[in-house]
Amino acid sequence: MSNTSRAVYDTLAGIGRALGNGHRLELLERLAQTEAPVETLAQATGLSLANASQHLQHLRRAGLVTARREGRQMYYRLTDERIVTLMGLMREIAESNLAEMERLVGQLFGGSDADEALEPMSREALAQALAQREVTLLDVRTREEYGAGHLPGAINIPMDQLEQMLDRLPRDQEIVAYCRGPYCVLSHEAVRLLQRQGFRVRRYEEGYPEWKAAGLPTD
Repeated sequence: MSNTSRAVYDTLAGIGRALGNGHRLELLERLAQTEAPVETLAQATGLSLANASQHLQHLRRAGLVTARREGRQMYYRLTDERIVTLMGLMREIAESNLAEMERLVGQLFGGSDADEALEPMSREALAQALAQREVTLLDVRTREEYGAGHLPGAINIPMDQLEQMLDRLPRDQEIVAYCRGPYCVLSHEAVRLLQRQGFRVRRYEEGYPEWKAAGLPTD
């Protein structure tokens, strides 16, 4: 193998090393919603400001995020929406081939969705239901994330306000809740709460970033 070929593979390996940390994957998932200042990213991932900044620098050197300064704050965003697709492929490979991943996902969402009595709605099924106006979409992310982009026609009620704002939701149509991605617990919590209140509800199995990355319409 030539030195140039080895350098190519070493460069690719650098991206792999940048992705090889759970905190950095969490940061990328948050940035898949919208750009954000480092303070917001640290709070969202439970990191100190210094640790969040360090992880973001690793991602920046690997070309996965970029930054801009506004006053005293540094704002970060994904460099390429295909990063969402890459993370989705990682998830699919892990869930298909690693028993530990299956165990952890089951533990993360154990007991959700009325003991899994309802299957989550696939991207294809949701697109068809929206085209036929059969469902109401519920976005339980923050208002900032919703304002940066959301599924078409979605109602935004952040999860911490949902119980107080049930009157905004229809009782004569099925509701589909979604949040940040496949491992976001907010949509699971929304489904449990709404089921207890007598609503017909399911959750979208992915999240806003995956919907957008698939080239589907957004508002």
